[in-house]
Formats: sequence, C-alpha cells, structure tokens
Amino acid sequence: MHGFRLAAAPFDIAPLREALLDPRAGAFASFEGWVRNHHDGRAVDGLYYEAYPALAEREGDAVLAEARARFAIVDACCVHRHGELAIGELAVWVGVSAAHRDAAFDACRYIIDEVKARVPIWKRERYTDGEAGWLHPAPGR
Repeated sequence: MHGFRLAAAPFDIAPLREALLDPRAGAFASFEGWVRNHHDGRAVDGLYYEAYPALAEREGDAVLAEARARFAIVDACCVHRHGELAIGELAVWVGVSAAHRDAAFDACRYIIDEVKARVPIWKRERYTDGEAGWLHPAPGR
C-alpha cells in the first residue's frame, strides 16, 4: 500500500504511477494540481505551501485509507509539495489504480477534495502587485 507524503522539491510522477501498477487493475486515474498565474482576478507570481508534516502525513494517510475502504480500488498515492513553488510547477499529484474506471475516477476526486479540505497545508500566494495572502481552498477549486 502506498500513502501520502510531502515533498520539498519537484518529484517525478513516473515511479509513483509505476508503483500503482497491479495485475488486478484495469484502470488508472490521476490528478495533477499546478501553480497557476491567477486567482480571483489577481495576477499571481508564485506561492508558498506551509505544512505541519507529522499531522499532514497522518491525515493524508487517513484520507487514502478512507478512499480504499469507500471505493473498489487496488491502491492510491498522493504527494503534495511544500515550500516555494513557481508558476507551472506541480503542486499535488494523486494516483489511483482500480479494476474499473468509475472507481478510479471517483476515488481520485474524493482524495484530492479531502486532502484540500482536511490536510494541514496552507497556501500563501504572492501577487504581482507585491501583496501576498494566505488562502484556504473553497470546494472544487
């Protein structure tokens, strides 16, 4: 079983995906969250993620355990960056393997939504006008 982890530097998704390969799986779904250059009409320069590592990893693992119990999946993994990120960088990755695509898609959506809502990772956006602000994601954002 794979779990949730934090990454202080860019990471390669190929080995994460490969680790989810399993003869029982006929489907794979993933989600990639990237740093975008705007938020609510404001131009964004980059951002900073701050995390409480022990609690973040524990809660992230709980989300993955819930997804395994709730959906008919083979396995799942989630990696979330922390620290300074530039526009276009990968901020979060979720991968799910399952026998069928519906379960893979549903579990992938569940995992990213729950991670954003519950895992103690805070985002501070830097705006091009020189200001910055801490954000908590709204559902589906």
